[in-house]
Amino acid sequence: MRINVFISASGYCSRRAAERLVASGEVKINGLIAEKNSLVEEKDIVQVNDEVIELTNDKDYIILNKPVGITCTGLSTVEGNIIDFVNYPKRLFPIGRLDKDSEGLIILTNDGPIAHKILHSEHGHEKEYIVTVDQPIDDDFINGMSNGVLIGNVLTKKCKVSMIDEFTFRIILTQGLNRQIRKMAKNFGYNVVKLQRIRIMNIHLENLEIGKWRHLTDLELNLLKEQLKEEEENENFN
Repeated sequence: MRINVFISASGYCSRRAAERLVASGEVKINGLIAEKNSLVEEKDIVQVNDEVIELTNDKDYIILNKPVGITCTGLSTVEGNIIDFVNYPKRLFPIGRLDKDSEGLIILTNDGPIAHKILHSEHGHEKEYIVTVDQPIDDDFINGMSNGVLIGNVLTKKCKVSMIDEFTFRIILTQGLNRQIRKMAKNFGYNVVKLQRIRIMNIHLENLEIGKWRHLTDLELNLLKEQLKEEEENENFN
């Protein structure tokens, strides 16, 4: 098993974060600094910053209604990091990110493989947001946001956008560029004053209070795994 896959499967962090740890020389295998393509065998001892990392079948999945001001990082050196905020009894990491000045649904887990599938699937998993801006919305804004916006050299994918009231709209994205919604709105002269994520795939925020977290229900988790499994089977078939 490749070292980054092993670290992710242990629940220490996501696969991408594991790659960064390896690149920075913070990972050892049997006392030796690991390299990008290092392999881990059953009896090997893996350490991250001198902490021994082991595989476990005990997986946890929670969702948090993240408040504004909390940063989606596991770095303990960052004040207001999401791990300290949740204060879960086991090591978890967030799947993806939600900007510090945004609020709403974020999934945390110690299941590296499922996190990787959610983040890196080619199927364009839906993420739904409720957004309030500083000016009245018109049809040109809705149509423009829906049909793709040029951010730097990248044209965003077409997405579903609908008006809720004069200043608020709903948007469903299938990509996750950095501060994407804020940059899209800015392109039309609007500033986002509130941004809340309410759904990731089949997982809904619903009535979870800001700052509170809960475990995924068995139904939510089974539906999520079923969708990811179907996608994987389709990829292998094609």
